[in-house]
Amino acid sequence: MAIELTRLAFGLLLLCFHRSIADYILIQERALVVLFRQRGIPLPSAPGTETARNIYFLLGAFVVLYQLARIWLALHS
Repeated sequence: MAIELTRLAFGLLLLCFHRSIADYILIQERALVVLFRQRGIPLPSAPGTETARNIYFLLGAFVVLYQLARIWLALHS
């Protein structure tokens, strides 16, 4: 049960901080794309800021809903 609660807390943290996490990851991803392009390896550009924020929000929401379902099933089976 502790693992499920930890995963639930992770999902809630991702929901709360999805904007700052997405912004940080985008900075790192854009720097990596520039590095590879300088070395001659063509990569597609990083997704837009709002797209990345939406992806991390939806990922957090999915984790929370999935873990709530697992906890509910564990308690009621």
